[in-house]
Amino acid sequence: MNRNSILCLLAGLYTCASVPAFAQSGPAPAVVPAASAAAGTPPALPPSSAGPSDAKDISALVGAEDDATLSSQMAGRIRTIRYGIGQPFPAGAVLVEFDCAEQEARLQSAQAELLGMRETHLTKLRLQGLGAAGELEVTMAAAAAEKAKSQVRQQEVQMAFCKVKAPYPGRVARLRAKAHENVALGQPLMEIVANAKLKVSMHVPSSWIGWIKPGTPVSIRLAETGQEHPAKVSKVNSRVDGVSQSIEIEARFDGKTGTILPGMIGAAQFPTRPN
Repeated sequence: MNRNSILCLLAGLYTCASVPAFAQSGPAPAVVPAASAAAGTPPALPPSSAGPSDAKDISALVGAEDDATLSSQMAGRIRTIRYGIGQPFPAGAVLVEFDCAEQEARLQSAQAELLGMRETHLTKLRLQGLGAAGELEVTMAAAAAEKAKSQVRQQEVQMAFCKVKAPYPGRVARLRAKAHENVALGQPLMEIVANAKLKVSMHVPSSWIGWIKPGTPVSIRLAETGQEHPAKVSKVNSRVDGVSQSIEIEARFDGKTGTILPGMIGAAQFPTRPN
């Protein structure tokens, strides 16, 4: 037993038995600040000099300004789908057509009923001129004609649902139904995108908000093609993400975008970024 052990036993300090070997020889251990030890947390490390604001390249995602999923506005059987995946179409083109024989028959029946009600109304007007019909009979005949007219209009609206038309020029991105299938009301039919109006979405550090604004030039290098495309910032979000301390911006390409498709990813660089 060495001298230190004898002294500990004499002093009644039982904790001395747990003193490691480096207490007698060797370098002293690092001292942890009392505040950190009491809190049970490691001491704070010095902040890194590199942060998100030091990044040279910003991840970018290409998307379509107009992107929609067209759904069925009626329940029925699809007669034909005129455009397939990737095929371009003009605005107003019929994309999907339903079998509407029953709706067409209802429309013809409503039109025939309207014709009869109008003739009845005209007859009542002539009889009123001869004194053989009263004002109430003429009014009731006119109301019946208007009711028949509204039924015709209702059937015409239903017939318009038989053809799904393109709201803008674009391409078919995905088919969600097939020809000759029976679909329910509200069931998705196809997804379309307008390749003529493309945008680039990015998240940049919130510290850039002092200089980045609509019209700021940006260069987009696409990973799929390896080519650089000039663009300009078009929109800056009005809210900063509190978790990542970043802000979302959008940019528009300058010139033609024939080879660029929605979903492509790339890296964005800002030539006018301050040092």
